Amino acid sequence: MTATKLRASLEGLDEFIDDQLQLWKGVGTAVAVIHKDEVIWQKGYGYRDLESKLEVTPNTLFAIGSSTKAFTAATAALLVDQGILDWDAPVKTYMKEFQMFDPVATERLTIRDMLCHRSGLPRHELVWYNSPRTREELVRTLRYLEPNQDFRNKWQYQNLMYMTAGYLVGLLNETSWEQVVQKSLFNPLGMNSSLFSVDKMQLQPDYACPYIEKDGQNTRTPFRAIDAVGPAGSINSNLVDMIAWLQFQLHQGQWEGTSLISKEQMKIMHSPQMPSDSPFTSQELPVSTYGLGWMIEPYRGHAMIHHGGAIDGFASQVAFLPNEQIGIVVLSNTNGSVIPYTVAFHIMDQLLELEPVDWSSRFARLIGKEFPEEPEVPSESPSIPEPTVDEGTVGSQVQSYDSPVHTYVGVYTHPGYGEMLIQGTTEGLLVTLNAIEMPMEYTGKDTFSVEFVLFGLKVMFTFNVNESSEVAQSISIPLLLEPGTKPIEFTRVS
Repeated sequence: MTATKLRASLEGLDEFIDDQLQLWKGVGTAVAVIHKDEVIWQKGYGYRDLESKLEVTPNTLFAIGSSTKAFTAATAALLVDQGILDWDAPVKTYMKEFQMFDPVATERLTIRDMLCHRSGLPRHELVWYNSPRTREELVRTLRYLEPNQDFRNKWQYQNLMYMTAGYLVGLLNETSWEQVVQKSLFNPLGMNSSLFSVDKMQLQPDYACPYIEKDGQNTRTPFRAIDAVGPAGSINSNLVDMIAWLQFQLHQGQWEGTSLISKEQMKIMHSPQMPSDSPFTSQELPVSTYGLGWMIEPYRGHAMIHHGGAIDGFASQVAFLPNEQIGIVVLSNTNGSVIPYTVAFHIMDQLLELEPVDWSSRFARLIGKEFPEEPEVPSESPSIPEPTVDEGTVGSQVQSYDSPVHTYVGVYTHPGYGEMLIQGTTEGLLVTLNAIEMPMEYTGKDTFSVEFVLFGLKVMFTFNVNESSEVAQSISIPLLLEPGTKPIEFTRVS
């Protein structure tokens, strides 16, 4: 395949992407295609700032979400090459204080286990989401988070494990994960625009604003800072820099005549380590596996390595076909957008000269299902007020509660999830967790329905009321969506 022929095969791509933006109500997207060292396509579409009508360019910065995970795996590979880290040595070898809930996992968990999602731990996303805790503090919470699978038994997507892997990389380098990525990857690859914080991204001249669709309209949503779990998904980048990252993958760790990562370690990262789940299972994508920081799946008979990402207001897809030496990156500033997938798969169909699959229709049928790490976005996060309540001002709806308001109000805590506040307002009870406020709707028998910020699902809060003291001693909440998980128990402290 020549670059000229590949470029010609993408005829009509502009129109397809414009149609996808309209069909899926996307605000903006950036698309790049490479073949070996040649850039075949590099364009922005739609708006990086809808209100000001500022257009997306190849230099526009987007949050790439979990496409960050491949960078974290690469920093671990650097240490393996240097003999500082062993893929299969227990993490406890390097972090004496490391502890999981499961004693077997505590003694045997390796960085390979962390990076291919087989720790036995369900997602426990609300431990970190919008949490004020530091990375080190979050690592210490692992000992309080109960698994729902035996160690190494099942693939379970796990952001906290990636955070811990990045923390270990920084620890072994006597620095931080961010500094290792900057020095060992960003600098040599010339990824001069990429950075780790949405706060710093907003200081740059060309960045995308995050949007979410509400009532059929795209509304700007707050940037979500996830610095504490940075190794799981905090990188912000643009087409120019991500093209270099893709070329680095296609060159198997070699860059401008220098081996940054050995071909041996690159092969490990690009090889299946664990069978995994996929929402795309179909004739075109019959098998799904996970390497280290990458999904590895055959696409219509062609080897494909890829990873998507999503964080509030942004979505991404980074993919390459190693045998054909083709790389594709699609960045979006619309919450939970499927455009990075529909566009990437369409481009593959065109470049491979295959009859195009109507991926838009496929995704339309899947739209009611969850995609990994695609949370619904809460409103601006307020500060937690003191747990006081004037029962005379609480709304009339609380009169239907089985117990007095003071039975429920107070501060509740879980050693892994931290503090949660229940307070009375003029409109009823309100729960605050990680500075996110959510109204509570009474359903009877000391149980309330709460629409949770992650996944937009209704979660039931059941208060365990001590009849003698007429106050709730704890709250039982089924926060975890995976099968076999137990409700999280918050204990009253105030």
